[in-house]
Amino acid sequence: MQAIIPLAGMGTRVRPHTHTRPKPLLRVANRPVLSYVVEQLRAEGVDDLICITGHLAGQIRAFLAEEFPGLPVTYVEQAVQRGTADAIALAEPHVTGPVLIVFVDTLFDADFSVLHRHASASGIIWAKEVEDYQRFGVIVTDEAGAMKRIVEKPSEPVSKLANIGVYYVKDHELMFEGIRHVMDLDPQLGEYFLTDAFQYMIDRGACLHTAEVGGWFDCGKPETLIETNRVMLERGHGGDPDLPDSVTVDGAIAVAADAVVETSALGPNVSIASGSRVRGSRLRHTIVGADSVIEDCDLIDSLVGDRVTLRGVRGRVSVGDDGVVEGERT
Repeated sequence: MQAIIPLAGMGTRVRPHTHTRPKPLLRVANRPVLSYVVEQLRAEGVDDLICITGHLAGQIRAFLAEEFPGLPVTYVEQAVQRGTADAIALAEPHVTGPVLIVFVDTLFDADFSVLHRHASASGIIWAKEVEDYQRFGVIVTDEAGAMKRIVEKPSEPVSKLANIGVYYVKDHELMFEGIRHVMDLDPQLGEYFLTDAFQYMIDRGACLHTAEVGGWFDCGKPETLIETNRVMLERGHGGDPDLPDSVTVDGAIAVAADAVVETSALGPNVSIASGSRVRGSRLRHTIVGADSVIEDCDLIDSLVGDRVTLRGVRGRVSVGDDGVVEGERT
């Protein structure tokens, strides 16, 4: 099976980290978000990726070649950001049959067995029931669970089923017909939306079934990336780090085998990537990148990039790659 993965976004909400790294390569539990997604797709039988790239595309190519050697990947550049429909349109020449579409702003627990239970459907849209429905595009369904329409950020509770950005499209020809129709119109807010192409399919008799995910974990903002780090650690993705007696641990953490931690307190929810050194510090709810140095710090709710040096820093920080901060911050 093929899967389309749009990866061209600038990741503006996670700056400064995305100035030097594509958002899908930001880490949770010491692994890039994209690694979790591709691993899950391969386990479900995906053997052909179509990656829509743009911002820092070379890093995406290098990562997939190293992490998943032998996996066929077609790269298509989205030179101008014109929305989700435009991104998927670029994949059309390479799609040969039913296809999964996965946006990697999130990690998710999806039951892909619904592909067999709803084999007659034209497609499947995965969703999650939420209370803060005003923040999302929500899916309005009929009694059988088939999508009727998607409402973007509703003010009234027409539905609490949030669209999570994971789709299976069996009738790919009708979807691309719908995308062409959408892109012939004036764009909404300067963008063309894939969900409008799904509405086109429904209006022409297609059945898009909804399937609810068990877990949905956002990776698109600093605070949600840190929260998703917690979830992955508590699921055991951090392993069981071997630390000296001078280090105290509270809760699930991840420390790379070649990282050095001395006379420090870690946790809850801390990840420290390869080659980093932490001394005389307390870290809570913090993600530390590779080859960084943290000394005499007390950090909470913080994102620290690669090759960063922090000394005597207190409180919450978000420091991109190669940053240096000394003294106190709150």
